[in-house]
Amino acid sequence: MAGEPYAPGIIALVRADGRTLQVADGIAFPNGMAVTPDNSTLIVAESYGKRLTAFDIAADGSLRNRRIWADLGSGVPDGICLDAENAIWYADVPNKCCVRVREGGEVLETIVIDRGCFSCALGGVDRTTLFIVATVWRGPAHMFEEPRSGQVLAVSSITNVNKM
Repeated sequence: MAGEPYAPGIIALVRADGRTLQVADGIAFPNGMAVTPDNSTLIVAESYGKRLTAFDIAADGSLRNRRIWADLGSGVPDGICLDAENAIWYADVPNKCCVRVREGGEVLETIVIDRGCFSCALGGVDRTTLFIVATVWRGPAHMFEEPRSGQVLAVSSITNVNKM
C-alpha cells in the first residue's frame, strides 16, 4: 500500500487437502495469472517488473524453469487472460489500456480507454469480446474516495482470436 516499502511477492500452491507450499518467490508485485490449456505453463503478471514471467508446471504442482515470457517495456500488467492463440491480454492501470502480446513481447493489439484497466477476460459466445474492469485511478491513498467510477467495458469483435 501507499507509503510501505517494496517487498517482493511469492506464489503459493494450495493442495486439495488444504496444505500450502511456496513454489516461487522474488515476484515483483504478482498480479494476474494464467495457465496454458495443456496445464504445462503458468504465466504471471509482474506489475513492478513490467513483464510477464513464465514457469513450467511440474506434475506435483511445483514450478520450474522461470523465464521472462515478455518484457513489456513501459507496460504495467495487472489482470491477464490467455487467448486461443496463446497470446496474453493484459490490463494496464497507469497506461489506461489493455494490450495483447505474444511470447517474446511483440505487441499485437492495444485498446486505449480513458481510465485505468485493472483486469480483462475474453468471453461471449465465440470468445471474441474482451471484458475490461476499469476505473479512474487516483492512487491507493484515494481508492475509497467518491465519486466512484468503476465500469465493466466490453469490446466486441477482437481480432486474431479463435475459438478454444
